[in-house]
Amino acid sequence: MEELYLIVGLGNPGKKYDNTRHNVGFDTIDMLSHRFGIKVAKLKFKALIGEGNIQGKRVILAKPQTFMNLSGESVRDAVEWYKLPLNNLIIIYDDIDIPLGKIRIRPKGSSGTHNGMKSVIYQ
Repeated sequence: MEELYLIVGLGNPGKKYDNTRHNVGFDTIDMLSHRFGIKVAKLKFKALIGEGNIQGKRVILAKPQTFMNLSGESVRDAVEWYKLPLNNLIIIYDDIDIPLGKIRIRPKGSSGTHNGMKSVIYQ
């Protein structure tokens, strides 16, 4: 069976959040969608999702449509449905504790002050 990765971009639905730092997760999913030709338009797991391939790996791109502080519900539903190992889960979000323009990649850690990650970890 082909290995599957779930890439989730955290953000808030609605026009008033478009192009804000808070929605960098959504923006990243949109960029990946465009770059790799993966249409993210199907509503499933309380998220807009799209399935495709990135560099030979099967991926699901997801933008939870719950508000940020309930993002974990959407992530949990998808992880459980696909029986996904947590090592194959990638969450992209803005962290106010990191300077603008910097990124941090880590395999585990706390949510810090981020309510979306608090929800994901809780779920």
